[in-house]
Amino acid sequence: MKSYQLGRYFEEFSVGETINHSTSKTIFEGDNNLFSLLTMNHHPIHTNIDYASKEQHEKILVVGTLVFSLAVGITVPDISGKAIANLNYEEIKHLAPVFINDTTYARTKILDCNISKSKSDRGIIYVETTAYNQNGTNVLSFRRKVLIKRKPK
Repeated sequence: MKSYQLGRYFEEFSVGETINHSTSKTIFEGDNNLFSLLTMNHHPIHTNIDYASKEQHEKILVVGTLVFSLAVGITVPDISGKAIANLNYEEIKHLAPVFINDTTYARTKILDCNISKSKSDRGIIYVETTAYNQNGTNVLSFRRKVLIKRKPK
């Protein structure tokens, strides 16, 4: 039986490649409520049906940072499973609203790959991830640099 391999080594990424992540997550009311409580985000648009019904979308919106966290998590098996560190996140864009019972998917494009200048046993990949819902609507995007182990010699 083949053992499960988490992530890829630096050499296994190629510029221009797009990875369609196989993991996905339906966001339930309990997920949104717990995340709101844990992160101290008590805005009623995320937790109050009556309040939300009188706003633009007329229903509860999922907390944006929950959507971001899920998108990052969805990429772990393919992008950062062998990471030493996430070095930065940038250009986080909320592209469309996310609602309770939406399912989040993600794809990542490899933008750049560079061997570390200070330590030859690692490299930096620069990626852009786009999260989308069950209807194929892009809901979030972000870029990040990830420090990845190189293959052992």
